[in-house]
Amino acid sequence: MIVVTYCCIFFASPLNITAHGKLLSRAKILVTSTFLTPFIAEDLVILRRRYDVTHICASGPGAVARITASVRRTDVVLSWFASTYAAAAVLSAHSFGKRAAIVVGGADVAGIDEIDYGIWTSRWRSRLVAYALRSADRVLAVDPFLKQEAIRRARYNGANIECLPTGYDPTFWVPEKLKADTVISVAACDSQARLEAKGVPLFLETAMTLPEVRFVLVGIHDRLISSVRERSPQNVEIRGKVSRREIRGLFGAARVYCQASRIEGFPNAICEAMLCGCIPVATDVGGMRSAVNGAGILVPYGDPVRLAGAIMKAMAMEEASGQAARRYVEENFTLERRERGLLAAIGELI
Repeated sequence: MIVVTYCCIFFASPLNITAHGKLLSRAKILVTSTFLTPFIAEDLVILRRRYDVTHICASGPGAVARITASVRRTDVVLSWFASTYAAAAVLSAHSFGKRAAIVVGGADVAGIDEIDYGIWTSRWRSRLVAYALRSADRVLAVDPFLKQEAIRRARYNGANIECLPTGYDPTFWVPEKLKADTVISVAACDSQARLEAKGVPLFLETAMTLPEVRFVLVGIHDRLISSVRERSPQNVEIRGKVSRREIRGLFGAARVYCQASRIEGFPNAICEAMLCGCIPVATDVGGMRSAVNGAGILVPYGDPVRLAGAIMKAMAMEEASGQAARRYVEENFTLERRERGLLAAIGELI
């Protein structure tokens, strides 16, 4: 009975125990980000099960001051996305003898000059991000493509980088019993550059070639939604930001999910849609290859005719193809895998 009780306490408690059995206080983790997303929130839930976590979600000069002040009271700093704020976090952490980690998620290794998209289009910002990547004790890239881009952009060997994908909850993302002949896409866009990066013009051009098919585009910012609607054919419904429950319903009822991005890190929306039984059709860029793999159709970016053909091919597929897409995500991008990898990485830094 004594052994059983001890084991239960050990595994249930997030307290640190020394080699001599001395009980220590919970380690303190500082998480920084400039915004909050569901996948960042999920990491916070994971870390709070074991550690005392402070989350600074802010931008601007005040954010740098808050990060620097908070580092003194922490053991490890984890920055979601490589950024100028991540550089400040790494510098502060090392100044106080602390450890620092960065999660690379996508836009933080992007730089397309012709559409002025990505932090690497700025000379001074890119230098700070390169410093952050090279100097961090651990970098967690959510896709192998992002690891290679970080190495290329920051011009170093990437010895501190490992790949750890985000995870998804198959009990939340579930398909509906009846699927409609609808193509859905999520493009969280608040600028013209973001519209271009997410392939919205290509998506609309493709929809124009398939007037008999219903398309739904979700996530357009209020200040852009009118202009996007003006450019859209009649078979496209443009919607702004919706709740997770609303998007689950849209995914669950749609037959095809389309991501026409020009550049992509690791597409969370595709994985969520696949769990809802959507057959994915996407451009063959970045992390789409890992997310879709053989469970859907990839086409080169920039060709609306080939994208339209892939959509019609997906429309004609049997229900079993949507079930196979769901299984692929269930087996490869689990929350359990994310939790194990994240806790192991932070534990090693502590």
